[in-house]
Formats: sequence, structure tokens, C-alpha cells
Amino acid sequence: MRARLRNTFRSLSVRNFRLFAAGQVLSVSGTWMMVVAQDWLVLSLTGDSGTALGAVTAAQFAPMLLLTLYGGRLADRYDKRRLLMGCNLVSGGCAIALAALDAGGAVRLWHVFLFALCLGTVNAVEVPTRMSFVSEMVGPDLLPNASALSALYFNVARVAGPALAGLIIAAAGTGAVMALNAVSYLAVVAGLWKMRTGDLLPVTRDDSARVTDGLRHLASRPDLVVPMALVLFVGLFGLNFQLTLPLLAKTVFHADAASFGLLTTAFAAGSLLAALATTARRARPSARTVTGAALGFGVLETVAGWAPTYLTAAVLLAGTGFASLYFAQAANHRIQLGSDPRFRGRVLAVYTLILQGSTPLGALLIGWISAHLGARSGLYAGGLLSLAATLGVLLADRTRARLRATRPTPRREKESAQR
Repeated sequence: MRARLRNTFRSLSVRNFRLFAAGQVLSVSGTWMMVVAQDWLVLSLTGDSGTALGAVTAAQFAPMLLLTLYGGRLADRYDKRRLLMGCNLVSGGCAIALAALDAGGAVRLWHVFLFALCLGTVNAVEVPTRMSFVSEMVGPDLLPNASALSALYFNVARVAGPALAGLIIAAAGTGAVMALNAVSYLAVVAGLWKMRTGDLLPVTRDDSARVTDGLRHLASRPDLVVPMALVLFVGLFGLNFQLTLPLLAKTVFHADAASFGLLTTAFAAGSLLAALATTARRARPSARTVTGAALGFGVLETVAGWAPTYLTAAVLLAGTGFASLYFAQAANHRIQLGSDPRFRGRVLAVYTLILQGSTPLGALLIGWISAHLGARSGLYAGGLLSLAATLGVLLADRTRARLRATRPTPRREKESAQR
């Protein structure tokens, strides 16, 4: 048992990664508390408008479409630790400003939109920088485990954050949750500040690094393009739970803030189990693992839309959460472990752009469907479209492989000419 635990948490033997993980647990907990508070605030300000909630979600992720590739370029050019410190300080300042407006009773919907845009802009730099910084702390051998542990603490926070947020909202309002989120960013800054920079693995930085170089590297690697395509379609249609879960809780099951938090917690608990399952991974996952996880996710999300009771929904959402995280981790590991370290920041920026930057379009589409056909239709559409897209990517990949196999090579052409 002890050996299994040591194997599961082996990346925590690295001091810098321990500091990083501790700060992230607190910060991500605050972020998920903020997600619940922000969604609840928007619904309260707009009379439960799914369209408004989808628009705010789109505003938060829209900067990813425009700035994430540039953020990956910054990650490959500059000191990632300092970049992360700056990003967290800016995010904390935005959060405390919105908390003050909410606590003073002066908050308006446009304030929430402005905060969402600010946070999305910072995340366009922070996310690819944070993901690529992990390899500098632990090295290539521990990278799969460290990546899985990152997903683990992310989902521990996602379990604890929404449940705690629901209780705090009921007791003190959404402003108190936002204030706690602002303070939580300081935990990340403190952990980064205390790191031993001499223990970080040296990485060659190119002051002339260009976005196009990373795109060219990615385009030359079909084994990276296929999981990227799957991430695009599943992220676009299926991963809109910031929108679908609050609508399901409030308009279908007529839940209060605490019950909504618990429904979100059930989804996150499934993701937590998937994160634990992937800590044992030591090598790059196969393409079949990635596509199988995508198909399983599409099936489970579709079935979750059917859930007749609150309890059934919680159970099915836990399964959906497991499948969503297992797919995301499999795709992440296949892409990250297969990319050249010189381009890793830019490749992960593309991954982030696709996974999170596609959310604005998906949120608007799923929000429109939910507003016109009901909250359940958002889950139905997300699951079925994810299934169809995955099958389409599989068919395209097999067709390309078949064409490659039948394409004449120079040797075959020479033998044919001799005949």
C-alpha cells in the first residue's frame, strides 16, 4: 500500500513541484468557488437567463481565441516562473475589484462581463505557461505523473470549491466567495517565490521564437494533429458544463445554491477518480486510448441529459466527469509527451486554444439550444455532437492511412516500370 502511494505521488518528491502544487490547490479551489458564485450572480441578475450565462462564459473564453498562441510564444521566450507570478497578481486584482462591487450592492451585469474578459486575457498567457512549466520542475521522466497529479489537485479543488461556495453563498452572498478567490491567488505567488531556481531544469529559450514555427512543427506531426482535432470537437460541443450544470440544477430540478454546488461536486468527483487512475501512467498513451475515451464521454453525456431525478443526474454526471477528464488527460499526455521540448509552450498553447478557446462558440450554441429546447437538450446536443465528431475524426484518420498505404513509393514506381 505504501509503495502504491509513493508511486502515485512520486512527483511530490521534488520540492519545487510540492510548492507549486500546494499553491495551486488553494488557488484552484478559489477559482471553482468563483465559477459557482459568478454563475449564480449572473442568473440572479438576469432572471435565470441561459443566453446571458452563455454570453458571460463566452466572454471569459473569447480572449483564448485571440491571445493564447501569443501566450505560448511568451512561455517559450521568457522565464515561466516570473510570468506565472505576474498573471496570478493580475487575476487577484480583478477578483477583488468585482468582490468589492458585489459586496457594496453596485454590481451590474456589465461588470461581470468585464471581469470575465480580464480573467480570460490573463488565462491566455497563464495556462500554456503553467502547463509547460511542469516539465521544468520535474523533468521528462516524471512528467506524466506530475501532469496527472496536476489534474488530481485540480479536481480535488473542483470537488471542494463548488460545495463550499454553495454554503458561503447561502450564508454571506456571492461577494464573500469572490473575496476569498482573490486571496487564494497569493498562495500561488508565494509558492513560486519560494522555489529554488537552481533546481529548475535548464531550457533553451529562443528570443526570436515565432508562433509560426510552433504551428509548422505541429502540422508536420499527424500523431499530434489527430488528438488535437478530437480535443477541438469535444471541447466545442461537449465541455460546456459551466453552462449546462447550473441550468439543469435550477430549471429542471429547482435546486438551491447548495444543491447546485453538490451537483457540480458529483461531476468533479468523477473527474477526481479519473485523475487518480492516470497517475499510474508512465508512457505516452496510444491513439486508441484517446479515441476510446472520447467515444465514452459522448455516450455518458448523452445519457446524463436523460436523468429523471436529481440523484440519477448526480450519478451520471460523476461518470461523465470521469470520462471527460480521462479523455482530456489522454489527449494532453499524447500531445505533450510527443512534442519537441523547444516548441512545447507553443504546442500546448494550441492545445489550450483548442480546448478552452472553442468554448465561446460552443457556449453560444449550447446556450441557444438550452434556451429554446430546455436545459436537458444542452447535454443531449453536447453528447451526440461529440460522438458524431469523434466518429468523423476516426473515419478521416483511417481514410488518410489507407491512402498513404496505397500511395506509390519511389521503389514501387521503379519496380512497376521494370515490369
